[in-house]
Amino acid sequence: MPSSAFTSTKPTPLPTQDHDDQHSPSSSSKALLSFNTDSSSSSSSSSSSSPSPSSHKALFIILIVITCIALSSSFAFAFLFFSSKPQPPPPPPPPPSILSRPLSKLKRPALILVSSDGFRFGYQFKTPTPHISRLIANGTEAETGLIPVFPSLTFPNHYSIATGLYPAHHGIINNRFKDPLSGEEFYMGSHDPKWWLGEPLWETVVKNGLKAATYFWPGSEGHKVGADDPQITQAVARIDTMIGRLIKDVVAKMNEGLSSGKVENGKFLRVYLKEDLPRRLHYSASDRIAPVIGLIEEGFKVEQKRTKRQECGGSHGYDNAVFSMRTIFIGHGPQFARGRKIPSFENVEIYNLVTSILKIKGAPNNGSASFAQSVLLSDA
Repeated sequence: MPSSAFTSTKPTPLPTQDHDDQHSPSSSSKALLSFNTDSSSSSSSSSSSSPSPSSHKALFIILIVITCIALSSSFAFAFLFFSSKPQPPPPPPPPPSILSRPLSKLKRPALILVSSDGFRFGYQFKTPTPHISRLIANGTEAETGLIPVFPSLTFPNHYSIATGLYPAHHGIINNRFKDPLSGEEFYMGSHDPKWWLGEPLWETVVKNGLKAATYFWPGSEGHKVGADDPQITQAVARIDTMIGRLIKDVVAKMNEGLSSGKVENGKFLRVYLKEDLPRRLHYSASDRIAPVIGLIEEGFKVEQKRTKRQECGGSHGYDNAVFSMRTIFIGHGPQFARGRKIPSFENVEIYNLVTSILKIKGAPNNGSASFAQSVLLSDA
């Protein structure tokens, strides 16, 4: 009968969990491997079976691996992100030390003062000067030059450097002049001590128990250690009679004549009674200075004879406010800051600079006591 045929293919009822437990404790694991001849029965059996412990372990391992990969990716991304950010600028160099550098080998500083006559400020830019540039880079430089004293001539200025005095006080008022009292004439070969007033550095150094030496410095041939010649220390009376003859109206008439056009280029020369000179020149307190002084503008000079030559030949002696009269100043050594620039100053300050470095007491001078402190580094 047809009904019997359908009966033979009827699906077997699916076992429940209770039913499996009653038959065998291992029936759950066997269900994954047992098949029924009925396809529908096999399918239902697979879907209702519970996972085995080994499947949990495999799933746990897979999750750990995925987590490790995710963490590694995060660390790699963070590294790339922060490493790609722009690096902060390097810290600025430390400020220059305000303390002097210690003497590595000497118990006392050895000081060398060098002057190059005629070395005008700006000459250091005419050609490569590697040695001067090295001193500048490692020392202290007057940025716009060293200011001379008036008159801006060789002997008055070199002796002002040596004494810290203006020419009216140290007596060397020009390269060549005549003493109005004695009638004697000073020239650049004069070595008689009577001309050289004040106390130069080499005397100051020796008086303080140190050694000093000079070579070809104006005044060094005429000065010896010890007291000055008695005649030098005597007061010199002012020559009132000479000044009386040169009254201001005479000087005024001279200036009037110079500016009248009758004297060639006379407008470039102005005449003063010495006491009427600008005070900044410090050029009136000596009897050796002539009672009438002429100031000529830069680029001109006075000749006693008419000549066709139209040049000054590097002349100097002009007003010390004229920039072309300046020279260079470079201080190099443990007490000078490296690479420092300082304002220009008059050369009468150098005397106190030297005595401060050597830690000796200097003679009275026209320099300022505080200048050295503003230039030199403090002791370490």
